[in-house]
Amino acid sequence: MPIINKLIEIETELKINIHNITSQIQDFLTSTSIKNGQILVFSRHTTTALAINEDEVRLLEDIKVFLQKLAPESARYLHNDLHLRDVPEDEPINAHSHLMAMMLTTSEIIPIVDGKLALGTWQSVLFFELDGPRKRTIFFQIYGE
Repeated sequence: MPIINKLIEIETELKINIHNITSQIQDFLTSTSIKNGQILVFSRHTTTALAINEDEVRLLEDIKVFLQKLAPESARYLHNDLHLRDVPEDEPINAHSHLMAMMLTTSEIIPIVDGKLALGTWQSVLFFELDGPRKRTIFFQIYGE
């Protein structure tokens, strides 16, 4: 069975933002001959995350507020003591972003059936930027026949 890989880039604009990447995944799938199998979607950053959930504006705002309550930017974090760490000059103060990312996941595996993602009616694949704005990469890997 073939394995097909692809990297996509997302240019994020906000400090915390949620991007629906479902259509990009489906477009990649459509460009292949794979009809049945699985696709791995993997975020390659420690301050980003992925989730499958509903892409509804008010829910997305609720999620952002929830994550900010779990790891408020204004809280005291040891990771933010940059003077005690060996870091590049442009190192951001972002412990809260790492902690938010840990509440989600870095990857999702989605079944492929008859050339389509086997997502439920209201499910979308959501990419979470938690320390933007930045240029981010997401890795896709399709396995199937």
